[in-house]
Amino acid sequence: MTALAKDYPRGCHVPKHQHRRGQLIYAASGVMQVTTREGIWIVPPQRALWIPIGMPHEILMEGRVAVRMLYLDRATSAPFGAHCRVLAVAPLLRELVLAAVQAHGERDAATLQLAMPLLLHALLKADEAPFRIPVPSDPRLKKACQRLLDDATRPDTLEQLAARVGASSRTLARLFESELRMSFVRRRQHVRLARAISQMSLGRPIKTVAREAGYASCSAFCSMFHRIIGASPTAYLRQVEGRPAL
Repeated sequence: MTALAKDYPRGCHVPKHQHRRGQLIYAASGVMQVTTREGIWIVPPQRALWIPIGMPHEILMEGRVAVRMLYLDRATSAPFGAHCRVLAVAPLLRELVLAAVQAHGERDAATLQLAMPLLLHALLKADEAPFRIPVPSDPRLKKACQRLLDDATRPDTLEQLAARVGASSRTLARLFESELRMSFVRRRQHVRLARAISQMSLGRPIKTVAREAGYASCSAFCSMFHRIIGASPTAYLRQVEGRPAL
């Protein structure tokens, strides 16, 4: 295992690239948007993204981001699989990742050797978050999805969005269902939810996040959040931060 710590300014874009080792990418602070052929993930500090060997990916920093990365050789990477996975970063895992990065930077081989078995065990036991934003292939649908990703609070109807990307509303609706297995409304909800989770993880009030996500009331936002995630926003934050529910 090797490790790297790097801080990026807001808006920094890391172009598409790939690695000969498996990579765990974790933001100790800030939020990243990571794009691969398997999907788009908006990764807040309570999440880490596993990127398998040879998987092309690019990263956009949504603010100032302190990125911590672990690189695992082929044999060590094997148990984590050949697909991207979002892992929940509990407090213990967070401290182990930070300790491993620090030990590697200080060339402290003894500490790294002691920490590795526990770190790998914690990674294998980490809960997986199934949430992702699928990437389409049709150029019209790709343009529509990028518009939603750039600003999911736009009140565009399906008809308005279709006109902007050069398709009929019927065609665009069919593309959402056939390529993404979800409706236009569901896709917009997923993007809004991903953005909201990243903002909540940075400590922004739920009421503010709900308003910025385009919801007229906090209760409407919480209802959507519970329907998709299966927990209220406050319960979700307690879970990912490792705090017991009150």
